[in-house]
Order: sequence, then C-alpha cells, then structure tokens
Amino acid sequence: MTERFMVPDDLAANGLEFLPDGLIAAIGPDRVVRFMNSRAERITGLRAADVIGRDVVEALPLQDLGGEPWWELASPWVGLATRTGHRERLLVLPSGRELLVTAKYVREWRCGPVRSVVIGVRDAEGRRRAEKESAALLTSVAHELRSPLTGVKGFSSTLLRNWDRFTDDQKRLMLETIEADADRVTRLITELLDTSRIGTGRLTVHAQPLDLRSRFDGQVERRVAAGMDRGQLEVEVQEGLDVVWADPDRLEQVMTNLVDNALRHGKGTVRLCAERSRWDGPAAVDVTVSDDGDGIAPQHRELVFSRFWQAGAKHGTGLGLYLVRGLVEAHGGEVVVEDAPGGGARLRATFPDVG
Repeated sequence: MTERFMVPDDLAANGLEFLPDGLIAAIGPDRVVRFMNSRAERITGLRAADVIGRDVVEALPLQDLGGEPWWELASPWVGLATRTGHRERLLVLPSGRELLVTAKYVREWRCGPVRSVVIGVRDAEGRRRAEKESAALLTSVAHELRSPLTGVKGFSSTLLRNWDRFTDDQKRLMLETIEADADRVTRLITELLDTSRIGTGRLTVHAQPLDLRSRFDGQVERRVAAGMDRGQLEVEVQEGLDVVWADPDRLEQVMTNLVDNALRHGKGTVRLCAERSRWDGPAAVDVTVSDDGDGIAPQHRELVFSRFWQAGAKHGTGLGLYLVRGLVEAHGGEVVVEDAPGGGARLRATFPDVG
C-alpha cells in the first residue's frame, strides 16, 4: 500500500482550501466525512461543522433531477471494482440547490475496495445561465421566423385564392414581398449555422479579390428599394483602393450586419467607408461603418461582440456582431469599435491582403 492513494488528514494544509471549487472527502467503509472546504460550504449551503464526522450519505443527501437518491444509484462502495469515479452531472439537495458534482473513488490498489470518495462540487449557475441563453435564442429565433413566415403565408394564400382579382403590378409587389421575406428567413438560418461553426472552429472562408464599391453600392440599393431615404447612407472608397480579399458571401454578411447594427442602434447618417489599413501587419483594407448616434461606451466595446448581446434592443437575435467578429477573424483580420468623427460609433473590420 502506498500513501499516495490515501486522503491525508491535513487536507487544508495541502492547499485544498484555496481551490475555486468545493471539495468534500469521505473516508473508510463507514463513509465518514473528514474534510469540507469553505467553498463547498458556500455552494451547498451546509456548515462544515454539521457535515464533518457524519456519514456522507446522510450529511449530503444528493438526488438526481428525477428525485431519486443519488448515492443509491452511484453506490461508490459497491458495484464494479473497475470504476474510478464519475464525470460531472447535475444533482440537487433537498433544499433545492442545484450542484454540478464529480466524484473520484480512491482505491488502495487497482480493483481494490474503495478507500475514500472525494467529491467536487460547483455552483450550477453557469449551466443555468447557458440554459437561459439557449432559451433566449429560441425565443428570438421563433420571433424572427414568425414575422416573415406570416408574410409569406398571407401573401401566397391571398394570391392563390384571388389571383384573377389583382393587377400585374399588385401581383409583382406581393411576389417581391414573399421573396424578401424568404431571403430574411434564409439569412437567419445561415447566421445560426455560422454561429455553430464559429463555436466549433469549423468556419471556412475562400478569399478572392472583390470590388469594394459595387459591394457598398449593393448595400445602399437594397435598402433604398426597401423604402429607406438614399440620403441616410453615404459611401466613400479611398482613391486607388479597388479590391478587398474576402469570401464573397462572408463579406456580404459582415457588411449587412454592420449596416443593420448602425441603422438599428445609431442615428443620423450611416457611412460606409473603405481605406488602407493602419494595423501593424501585412497590407490590409479597413471596412468601416459609422453613425452619428451616441456611440458605444468603452466598457461595452468588447461585450457587443458577445453572443446574444442586444443592449436593450427589442428585436433581433443578438448574434449580428458576434458573427461579424467570427467571420472577420476567419479571414485573419480583426474588428474593433471606435469613436466616429461625428461622435457616434464606428466599427472597423480589417481584411488582410492575401493576394
């Protein structure tokens, strides 16, 4: 028998009191709790003085989400002798506190009896936050999908039932509206797929030389066609700067999201500009979109690129700028928030010249 398999008596002296996670150790066949750090007290809501010296099954009556006693299901002291513990799982105390629990079964020798059980506990707040974010995303997606699909359904049903009653111009308007709503749904689905690819590191780009001015003009024309005043959008491309190296579809997504963000959160004129980059690296192009609004506070300039960041917006999925950063970084560039000359916000996306 070697001492490295034993749980020492002076656990606190070994630095375990300073672990960021809770730790509880039960020793011997009687399952007596010998150690509980202060972090475990805060997470479980139990006092170490009420736990230490007791049977861990009684002192820490964990249950699964179905209400079944976890200790009976896990049975660390009986069962397969090859088990070494279990991975993190969500368990509940009778008080209702949710804990993320891992366990290590310490044996004196391989397949020998369990000498001690060391339990790690973490607050489930992180998981609850992730679940809330997922629920928020589902709600936002459902809302964003419902509006265009309602339009598609309404206009298509109207056309099918009353085709002969409408003039050609009326039919064209309805069909154009259906097409625009279908494009909106397609864009949302593309954004969701790209969000998943960014999160897993599987996003790919195929850069090629693209004409900048035509891309900018396309952004303006689409919005003017949708009813926006042309004077609300300005385009400026630095003289001699003809192309940017980027993936055509990805560049379109970046520009669309930047312009949408400026129109949604900014004020006044929205300016689309392209100029040679100022960053210390290979030759590059800066694509900037600025507005005359209130700007973005310095403490929020990184947060705006987080998933689901909406800053009080009452519509949208909150994925726009998260996607922008992921798409620009996939090109080897960067995107930052700056102060616009007119006092609003300027978002600058840098695309390296890889030609």
